[in-house]
Amino acid sequence: MDKTVDNELLDKQLQCIIARARELESDYAEELAAVHPEYRDSARNLVHYLALRQTDISELQEHLASLGLSSLGRAERNVMGSLQAVSHALHRLSGDTDVESDPLRPALELKNPVAAAHKQAIVGETKADRDVAIMVTLPPEAAENASLVGEMVAAGMNVARINCAHDDPESWAAMVDNVRSRGPDCRIMMDLAGPKLRTGPLRPGPGVLHIRPKRDPMGRIVAPRRIRLLPDDVLRRGSKAAVVPVPRECIELARPGDEFRFRDTRGKKRSLEVVEKDAKGLVVEAYRGSYLATGTKLRLVRKITGEKLEYRVGELPESSQPLLLRVGDTLVLHQSSAPGEPATEDADGNITRPAHIACQQPEVFRFVSVGDAVSLNDGKITGIVTSVSDEQLDIEITHAKPMGSNLRGNRGINFPGSEIGLDGLTQSDRNNLEFVVENADAVALSFARGPDDIRLLQDELLKYPDNRLALVVKIETKRAFRNLPGIMLAAMRTYPAAIMIARGDLAVECGWERLAELQEEILWFCEAAQMPVIWATQVLEQGAKKGLPSRAEISDAAMSQQADCVMLNKGPHIIAAIRMLDNILRRMQKHRFKKTARLRKLSLGE
Repeated sequence: MDKTVDNELLDKQLQCIIARARELESDYAEELAAVHPEYRDSARNLVHYLALRQTDISELQEHLASLGLSSLGRAERNVMGSLQAVSHALHRLSGDTDVESDPLRPALELKNPVAAAHKQAIVGETKADRDVAIMVTLPPEAAENASLVGEMVAAGMNVARINCAHDDPESWAAMVDNVRSRGPDCRIMMDLAGPKLRTGPLRPGPGVLHIRPKRDPMGRIVAPRRIRLLPDDVLRRGSKAAVVPVPRECIELARPGDEFRFRDTRGKKRSLEVVEKDAKGLVVEAYRGSYLATGTKLRLVRKITGEKLEYRVGELPESSQPLLLRVGDTLVLHQSSAPGEPATEDADGNITRPAHIACQQPEVFRFVSVGDAVSLNDGKITGIVTSVSDEQLDIEITHAKPMGSNLRGNRGINFPGSEIGLDGLTQSDRNNLEFVVENADAVALSFARGPDDIRLLQDELLKYPDNRLALVVKIETKRAFRNLPGIMLAAMRTYPAAIMIARGDLAVECGWERLAELQEEILWFCEAAQMPVIWATQVLEQGAKKGLPSRAEISDAAMSQQADCVMLNKGPHIIAAIRMLDNILRRMQKHRFKKTARLRKLSLGE
């Protein structure tokens, strides 16, 4: 077979793909007609990409590459233009003089201006040397601390994320005010919780604070533990700092150098030294470990006068004992709202009553069968359903840490193999929408499973005539991935819209080993739809929480350059994590644009 015939066969394959793309345009005519005018061409390109990927063209790619032509490896950016360009080149190689010298086809720019406009519409302007935006989940402290929000914006945050599954409207309003006070450059996205399955609360225990000084690896104390004493009549929001409420008079009379003496819950003598006093209260230091409880008697010893005054510790937050689950244990997941409790054992260590905890959406029980897999706490604990009733599920634990894993309240529950048919928009989501419409720039829909869930939210938003919200659809279930093209076409009825790769639940639902593959496929489809894509979950997780990212996290952050926006979760070291991600994205931009390598001059090549 000569070269000309080879080229003819290759072109015939290309023409078959082009014909199939035209057929799919007809098949999806109704969906294409419903998309927002700004997305008409983008939606058509998505349908063309479906036609391209419906068959295995790897052999065709090898033949095209051997001829020095495009192998269509980046065709998602402009499918029809790429197919026509390669077909034109094949005709010219075959000596076809009748082919147009400059065929009419869409431009094949590396940076698609339409896709860039869609991205800017949802994440705003980004810095000249960083195309990829940074989204950050706001911690509870962002409601009180405006300077913290300012630092986050200065470090590189482009979009502030508020999760409606946590905190309350009062806290959200304070967060919004603190973001808006930084100017219009930072957008706000609010997540609707969606039909996320979660564990219920645990039975509260006593209000106790465990004070632990810092120790070295040998167990020796190297630094005291600092604690704040605040007036017990001051409202305190959630904080990771150790805070102890005491009577206001105690705060007013104490001075640096004074000492608080007490017996802790074990009867051990302990003391706290006052090292600082400010407008908020006192800062004290502890050099020995102790347990403070609500009502603990504190004796204030004033250094200057020697006077001794007695006070009581105010109401400390109630603690809860997590459920310790080991392989082989039974966990009862029940419909009742009764607080969860650990297993009870007899004197010989035999379990007399298994651990139990509520499911916040017990209506899910009717979709679950014996033998179904269960994943708890983002896959850290797994099990198998052994019994199903209207009131409860019995779950046998099949995976946990060797010494057992802790399960707390408000932790995720997944049934990866079950077809869960819950409403895609909960009543809580509907209640929160009014606040979201008035205060946010974008709304994110969690746990969408198909186009109907998207349309349900869009219909709900019609109740707000002044709504100008952007729409973000989180892909985090197996059904959502299977329905991705339909979900995207439904989302494109709203402008602007974006897709978030919510890798945490997606990995639990589809299997950790498949995550990288699914992530790539979603990136391809978003590029074909010219729709912004957000790379989310556990980006620089250890960096944000512990101050030192793992090597794998650095590589993951570098690969996130393929997306349009990268999301960081909250943590004590979030400012440093934002700066690090900003630096990584700036560096990687010089080497890669989306999925295309940029071949800069390398010093190794000199």
